[in-house]
Amino acid sequence: MPIVLLTDFGLKDHYVGVMKGVIKSITPEVDIIDLTHEVPPQEVKAGAFLLGVSYHYFPCKSIFVAVVDPEVGTGRKGILVSAGDYFFVGPDNGIFSFVLEKEEIFSAWELKNKAYFRSEISSTFHGRDIFAPVAAHLARGVPPKELGPPLKNITRLPWPKIIKEEDRLKGAVIYADRFGNLITNIHEKNLTGRKIKKVIYQGLEIPFLKTYALAPPKSLLALIGSEGYLEIAVSQGSAAEKLGTQGEVHVELA
Repeated sequence: MPIVLLTDFGLKDHYVGVMKGVIKSITPEVDIIDLTHEVPPQEVKAGAFLLGVSYHYFPCKSIFVAVVDPEVGTGRKGILVSAGDYFFVGPDNGIFSFVLEKEEIFSAWELKNKAYFRSEISSTFHGRDIFAPVAAHLARGVPPKELGPPLKNITRLPWPKIIKEEDRLKGAVIYADRFGNLITNIHEKNLTGRKIKKVIYQGLEIPFLKTYALAPPKSLLALIGSEGYLEIAVSQGSAAEKLGTQGEVHVELA
């Protein structure tokens, strides 16, 4: 079972490397995969989205360590979550919210057993001192119940809901990727087999196309992206820069 890392640490500093060193010191044979370390700093919701659209591509029993942790060193819990035949280790701050939108049945434990932490725990780097060693011990076969007591409830972020009417859907932008594409919470499954007639964002009617290159350069378009979500984009440009990242999206169905 690989250990998969998602953080907002970037790659300029040593933080990701030392987490891998801690893991390998405990479980040398484990494979470590970098999902991303470019989550925007302290943006838990963005990390939750990226984790939620990615985890199912990995082998069953994979262990995800997700560290976007602006409350590190405070009273927030460290947790282990088991959901959908995967394990998730990280802070109890909502980072697993989008996973749990898809996996309604889950189990969770609070990380309390210091025998599975590093001996010295920094108040600012729980990724290295708690979450990395816990994941490594889990990969070695330590059962979740050894790591701490069970939890009935964990923190969930308020996730935007889709409002459905007879011929219309109303959603919201939930993430902007590095190209400036605005990814909404409207998935192609929400269309229930119907076709998109019109997309309106910030009062603008935006043409719905199959892919980016079908729009003239620097012009707006809407499309279904690679993860199945409706996106607002600018061909060879950035919709985030052109329109900002806040606003409702209205879709009229044919």
